[in-house]
Amino acid sequence: MSMPKILVTAAAGKTGSALVAECLQRGWQVRALVRRADVRARDLAAQGAEVVIADLHDEAAMQRAMKGVGRAYWCAPFDPRALEAAEIFAEAAVEARIEAIVGLSQWLASPFHPALATRNAFATDRLFESLGPQIAYTALNPGFFADNYLRLIGFAAQLGVLPSLTGDSRNAPPSNEDIARVAAAVLADPAPHAGRTYRPTGPELLSTVEMAAILTAVLRRKVRKVELPLWLFAKAARMQGVSPFELSGFRHYVEDHRQGAFARGAPNDVVERLTGRPPERFAMIAARYAARPEAQRSAASVLRAWAEFMITPMMPGYDLTRFDRIDGAPLPAGLRHAMSDTGWIATHGATPALGRQVLKGVSQ
Repeated sequence: MSMPKILVTAAAGKTGSALVAECLQRGWQVRALVRRADVRARDLAAQGAEVVIADLHDEAAMQRAMKGVGRAYWCAPFDPRALEAAEIFAEAAVEARIEAIVGLSQWLASPFHPALATRNAFATDRLFESLGPQIAYTALNPGFFADNYLRLIGFAAQLGVLPSLTGDSRNAPPSNEDIARVAAAVLADPAPHAGRTYRPTGPELLSTVEMAAILTAVLRRKVRKVELPLWLFAKAARMQGVSPFELSGFRHYVEDHRQGAFARGAPNDVVERLTGRPPERFAMIAARYAARPEAQRSAASVLRAWAEFMITPMMPGYDLTRFDRIDGAPLPAGLRHAMSDTGWIATHGATPALGRQVLKGVSQ
């Protein structure tokens, strides 16, 4: 039986672009959904993907994008209205009679989490589960990606510092590529994975001090961890174009990290069991980031990095408390972080099985 065409949303993003590359390498037909025709979209087309420019909130566009597709990958946009987009996506999937959806959810997903994106992830999981048995749904719930640490590779390479917000807490961060490989493994044969939730992790628990030591070896220069206050990080993130909505959730994820939520259930054997190969070690992932232009050292690049570092405290930041009030999202009673949520703890054990069976909205 031939492999049906795969629809990949957020195809220009981190896991989406990695999944497009993985699918094309396997010889599959891929329809790559992107928001705009930019250099990333042109790169996807050059690789052999069928690129479609569409807004996830546009019902007609989503119905067109879903035509002729057999299976799909869902990655929510960084948008307060992400749940509305998921509803449109689900309706289009039902109309197109696709076989399966693999969704990128969140390890922290809960109806009581302070971050709206995380509450939306929980609701989206329940929505997609309700499509069964006609459409098989499998959720991927990684924790903090390796990219969340390595997006700061420029500071490490140029200044010898790894900015940190998470204290001494630890995580087993997966690569974008390993998450994509797990998604591809499920898309290749969705039936055995229907109704399951998988958490891909890296192979080892690491603190940012240990990550800095690894970067020291990879970059061949001393790198040390520097703990930053959140207000300073928020200014730096705004300078890099991070939206207030993304930062509004990120500040809560930092607190979850500090409390140990991402150390639960990690590391595990999900990547190796589903893909047949061990997960990438942090050093291997870091070596790819070290090859990026921003990590190449010169006198000019070091000077630019120092200048950016010095002016960051003087730059404007976001008033995230005000943003939370004006974004219009209702705030349920009893909001709490993961490690204060007994329901979340009960379903996110320290040593989870390969995949949890999702039943009536509860991960077993």
